[in-house]
Amino acid sequence: MKKNKIIFWIATGLFCIFMLTSAIPEIISTSDWKNIMSSLGYPEYLNPFLGVLKLLGIIALLVPGFPRVKEWAYAGFFFDLFGATYSALTKFGWAPEMAIMIIPFTLLATSYIYHHKILGRATLSTRI
Repeated sequence: MKKNKIIFWIATGLFCIFMLTSAIPEIISTSDWKNIMSSLGYPEYLNPFLGVLKLLGIIALLVPGFPRVKEWAYAGFFFDLFGATYSALTKFGWAPEMAIMIIPFTLLATSYIYHHKILGRATLSTRI
C-alpha cells in the first residue's frame, strides 16, 4: 500500500507541476499564450477560463478525499490534454516536439490508476 501511495504522489505531483506551468500563464493571459491560442483559432477569452479550471483541477487532485471531485478533475485534464494535442496536430501536423505530450498523458494515467489502487477499486488496467 505504501508503494502505491508513493507512486501516486510522485506521478500526481509531477503532473500538477506540468499543468501549473500552463495554468498560470493562461490565467494572466501572457502574450505567448495569446499567440498560441490565436494561432489555433481559439478566442483570447478562453485562456483565463482554462487556466482557472486547471488550477481548480490541480487543487482537486492534491487535496485528500473528495473522490468524485477527483474523477471530474481527471476527466477534465484528459480532455484538456487531448484537445490541445488534437488541435496542434490538425493545425500544424505532426512534429517531433509533439512527442512531449506522452509525458503528461503518462503521468495522468499513472496518477489515475494509483488513485484507484489506493481507494481499493478496480480500474481498467486491473480488469484487462
